[in-house]
Amino acid sequence: MRILVLGGDGYLGWPTALHLSQRGHDVAVLDNFARRAWDHELGAHSLTPIRSLHERVAAWHDITGRTIGMYIGDLCDAMFLESVIQEYRPEAVVHFGEQRSAPYSMIDRRHAVFTQQNNIVGTLNLLYALAEHAPDCHLVKLGTMGEYGTPNIDIEEGYITIQHKGRSDTLPYPKQPGSWYHASKVHDSTNMLLACRIWGLRATDLNQGVVYGVATPETQLDERLCTRFDYDGVFGTALNRFLVQAVAGTPLTVYGKGGQTRGFLDIRDTLACVELAILNPAERGELRVFNQFTEQFNVAGLAEAVREAALAFGLQPQIDHLPNPRVEKEEHYYHAANTRLLDLGLQPHYLSETLLETVMQIVMDHRSAIRHELILPSVNWRQTHNPTIASEAAQARSR
Repeated sequence: MRILVLGGDGYLGWPTALHLSQRGHDVAVLDNFARRAWDHELGAHSLTPIRSLHERVAAWHDITGRTIGMYIGDLCDAMFLESVIQEYRPEAVVHFGEQRSAPYSMIDRRHAVFTQQNNIVGTLNLLYALAEHAPDCHLVKLGTMGEYGTPNIDIEEGYITIQHKGRSDTLPYPKQPGSWYHASKVHDSTNMLLACRIWGLRATDLNQGVVYGVATPETQLDERLCTRFDYDGVFGTALNRFLVQAVAGTPLTVYGKGGQTRGFLDIRDTLACVELAILNPAERGELRVFNQFTEQFNVAGLAEAVREAALAFGLQPQIDHLPNPRVEKEEHYYHAANTRLLDLGLQPHYLSETLLETVMQIVMDHRSAIRHELILPSVNWRQTHNPTIASEAAQARSR
């Protein structure tokens, strides 16, 4: 199958391209290297060293004899994207090509506007290109569990059947995004639903939880194939931050009480979920939604799991609580359905099995690269402008 991976130079896009190529598919990646540019803007870096896309693709060919195609350009450039779809004629498109950080979208007005323009316009361009040049192509789009927020009822997979004044209907599940980034994903979902309804496109929206890990069977073949590990206050996840803090000998910083609950999954399960969606495509005219996570943890519980794992390495981290820079409920009900991918055959990896085996060891192996000044939060949801990060970005641009 011809599969085009958008954002194929990124944290998830690159391992996905490798996985699908290894499985025998004809794979090409498209990227504009914006993620690497944001590191330069923020003065941040990946804890794991990552090669250029050209080096990665060449290394993959050296190791496996398999070829991954490359398209360099921006999804917001409609003419460029249209030419790629016409030339490559994808049978499936995996769409990771968006700005993915909630804190980045909350830095200030400029970053909020950029996030929404980049994400919504890029996806809208893609929908038009597919409708005009590859109408039978299956779009597998990365969404986020953050679209739902934290409602006081169970979260279903995309749709909910409601009774209202004696009538019943199945409707898109109500959305309560918690950042401008999450709001952009809500708009994407709305646009995809409309495109499927009026043009007969087929699409799967993968509402993904928080992903952890960098090791996949393919990235472990050679250090040149490694994907990125973000731990900074803008792009790093809470789990990555805790791991780095444990290894660096600093307290694990829990935001607020730590009662915030989210879904999590191993990076290997992300690859499996994408492949399952591709091999079991949506019907024409259908926007299908899968909630893509395997476990739920609250932040305090996650910190305790990291603390316990660190003990096996002779580390004894403490846990501190910081004022929460985000605007979110400290404690809340959270129960989300996630059966559809399991029904398709997903065999999950669990954090308790992999935290010591791979993730903690990778941080230990790269502990000399840790930069302490990057770890703590620098973006506050309650401010319309964040002077600290603006100053840091200005300094980074001047270097």
